[in-house]
Amino acid sequence: MTKFRRKQVFEGIKIADFCWVGVGPIVMSYLADHGATVIHIESATRPEILRTTPPFKDNIPGLNRSAYFANFNNNKYGVTLNLNHPKAIDIARGFVSWADIIGEAFTPGTMDKWGLGYKDLVKIKPDIIMFSTCQQGQTGPWARQPAYGTQLVSLSGFTNLAGWPDRGPTGPFGAYTDSIAPLFGVAGLVAALDYRRRTGKGQHLDLSQFEAGVHFEAPLLLDYFINGRVASATGNRCPHAAPHGAYPCRGNNRWCTIAVFTDVEWHNFCHAIGDSEWTQNSRFSTLLGRKENEDELDKLIAKWTLDFTSEEVMTKMQGVGVSAGVVQNMKDIHEDAQLEHRHYLWQLEHAEIGKHFYDGPPFKLSKTPCELIMPAPCLGEHNEYVYGKILGIPDKEFVELLSEGVFD
Repeated sequence: MTKFRRKQVFEGIKIADFCWVGVGPIVMSYLADHGATVIHIESATRPEILRTTPPFKDNIPGLNRSAYFANFNNNKYGVTLNLNHPKAIDIARGFVSWADIIGEAFTPGTMDKWGLGYKDLVKIKPDIIMFSTCQQGQTGPWARQPAYGTQLVSLSGFTNLAGWPDRGPTGPFGAYTDSIAPLFGVAGLVAALDYRRRTGKGQHLDLSQFEAGVHFEAPLLLDYFINGRVASATGNRCPHAAPHGAYPCRGNNRWCTIAVFTDVEWHNFCHAIGDSEWTQNSRFSTLLGRKENEDELDKLIAKWTLDFTSEEVMTKMQGVGVSAGVVQNMKDIHEDAQLEHRHYLWQLEHAEIGKHFYDGPPFKLSKTPCELIMPAPCLGEHNEYVYGKILGIPDKEFVELLSEGVFD
């Protein structure tokens, strides 16, 4: 990888990234964005799933045109290696000898089948750190059940919690657990690297995406453990606040959320909307009364918000200390002044899809900030460089292996 302009926190760390889809590649991209040298290893015989997943640049499908894949694999070298070819395993072992971290996101047992399980890796490099992430961990009765995050959101309980109480489950957007598990993975790898620095020993990090997802529901789990209550969908409502919802505003499909928790906030809310006659109704004077009449309350508020833009509603509410926020769409997010100030989106020139926006990490290190300098690789883009310059395979041998399909 091209050397960063300043020393990065993970500079010098070398990672062989066999991960695919979401969680694993995201974890490795965080380390790559902060200086680690990461080689993303995949196969042309069974392309990385996200390479076939839209959105595609200009709506033209192609293995190198997926913005989804690109967003999770910046700052990485990209090579192809067909691990089902008998000669590929020796090359994979070469990556083990080179790397500090081996990452994989297959169904448990897959790496063992290739002779690349943790017990095999430590024979090659005793202090290697292996990062494994899958749906339900490496052990247990359901460990080998394959699935994606879109199924895991249901297994973790999110689907049961999202939606309206009088309708069936709807689930959150997409593979929600793919946004949760990576931060656990990064923290785990930092701990493993620190342990190796202090003791000289590596270890196997087993990240269960199921358990990471369940962790986010701790208060609801505690409520069941203590009180026997099973949480279910409540729409936009909260038992401790009223009003509490998303309200329609002027414009095409524009909304603003408002949340009132205390009586002081209620009085401030009433003042902000002009102390309308209905706000003086005794049914709304207490939280209990507002909860009992919440349907009517929501209708009255929606009638008021329709006269204003979502930004105007937010400004009025926040001006009197009431929690409120615009319900942003994707266009809003790309134009968000706060994200622009924080340099959250990075624009890089991709070999096939041209200029493309990438998400930066959701955290910043003051002394060693991240740098996004390399776009995601095209399929096998760095084969010649990685196998020749990094693994040291002679040109003649490389050509022979190439002709035999080892790099397919």
